Amino acid sequence: MFSGEFISLLKESVGEKRAAAVLEALGGDASVSIRLNPSKLRECPFEGAEEVPWSPWGYILGERPNFTLDPLFHAGAYYVQDSSAMMVGELFRRVLDGVEPGVNVLDLCAAPGGKSTDLAASARERFGDAFSLLSNEVMQKRFCILRDNLDSWGDPRTAVISRDPSAFGSHPLFDIVLADVPCSGEGMFRKDSRAVEEWSEDTVRFCAARTRRILLQSWGALREGGFLIYSTCTFNHYENDDTVAWIASELGASVFDAGDIPGVERTLHGHIMLPGLVPGEGQYAAVLRKNGERDSSRRGDALAFPGARCTEPLSPDAPRVELSREDALRYLHGDVLRLGADAPIGPVTLCFKGLALGPGKNLGTRCNNLYPKAKRIRMDIR
Repeated sequence: MFSGEFISLLKESVGEKRAAAVLEALGGDASVSIRLNPSKLRECPFEGAEEVPWSPWGYILGERPNFTLDPLFHAGAYYVQDSSAMMVGELFRRVLDGVEPGVNVLDLCAAPGGKSTDLAASARERFGDAFSLLSNEVMQKRFCILRDNLDSWGDPRTAVISRDPSAFGSHPLFDIVLADVPCSGEGMFRKDSRAVEEWSEDTVRFCAARTRRILLQSWGALREGGFLIYSTCTFNHYENDDTVAWIASELGASVFDAGDIPGVERTLHGHIMLPGLVPGEGQYAAVLRKNGERDSSRRGDALAFPGARCTEPLSPDAPRVELSREDALRYLHGDVLRLGADAPIGPVTLCFKGLALGPGKNLGTRCNNLYPKAKRIRMDIR
């Protein structure tokens, strides 16, 4: 299944004992986990879930439910995210100890939005409205997914934008930049067979070179004294510790010690999670601090970045009407609804368990379904 080239590089990068555990785990099934949106839901809706040690809102599920048929999922009450990826959010929360309210955050390669929603929840818990998060994705198809996911999450201090990373290099606006860079995807092997087929050491070296080019072009976006959180979903040293060392020496930064994370192994410059040693698919992350002293008088607001589109939460200013689970699924499917006789006439916000799903227009005899066509459930809901 795996090439000798991959096995050799894996052993070189993580050691023979860890490599053996990884190879055995990659032959099994992927785990399933979610992370709650603490602004909407504080208790896990699935029975038997186990808490993720490095996330205050993360849960590992015993089996994979049909998320498409859960109205809470569509309401942005939780995000389906690999538990290993949640480690980046924990590093972000530790970095927040070194910044002040009013922090500007850039998620440079943000789609599909899992890490952005984690950053938004963490910043809101720490600072309330005193933060801004700009989430960027250069590929238009992936940008649309990012936009929809952040709209569902519903934090008004977030915005999305689609720019080449180089567009940020002349705007030293950001106190924290997350660069979850495109990588060779070794941490996707259990979920995507194409990742296995497309892997080669040449691809690894190409990804490492591309990452350095992205960081070189966007480095100017990070203010002096600001923090870079660098992450990949891969295991090899070229894209991980070697690249962190390059950032420090060539771009002007120092590796920041974020401390130990329970259940997470440390590398020379960062933290790594490996399948077989943790339930998830794997993640590498490190924190660096840009050389220089921060000037708090020149902050600005990231949401005012040219071309940024602010999040549109699912709570329009209209009377709220609670739906049963059956009617909520019919609404999400795009069907016409008939509301109760006591429902107000005119524009309404249709809700499930108190959480907004989207708009409708009640005519009395029926309620016109205004849920966006592109987001509607296409499968059989019966």
